[in-house]
Amino acid sequence: QVQLVESGGGLVQPGGSLRLSCAASGTIVRINDMGWYRQAPGKQRELVATITSGRSTNYANSVKGRFTIARDNAKNTVYLQMNSLKPEDTAVYYCNAFVLSSVTGIYWGQGTQVTVSS
Repeated sequence: QVQLVESGGGLVQPGGSLRLSCAASGTIVRINDMGWYRQAPGKQRELVATITSGRSTNYANSVKGRFTIARDNAKNTVYLQMNSLKPEDTAVYYCNAFVLSSVTGIYWGQGTQVTVSS
């Protein structure tokens, strides 16, 4: 089995920055696409950013130009660098990954809270 563990969330002022990390562990053969999603209270979960195994990236329009997704394959880790944060970025952020393992499929992290407030 595979577990995704997130870190880096917290409270930050508007205009500030945070860097989220999500490390996959377990019996891993290969990790293909990885991504970040977020869900604010009363809203649907939405895609934030994705990155393929070839490091092709895709961003939601709301974060384009402010957020950067990256990955370190040696560490089985995906990052989300968040700059110029806005109050509307406040949400629980979830990472996910398509993992080839004994049980191949999409795995999700437990979520990490990001709060942007003065």
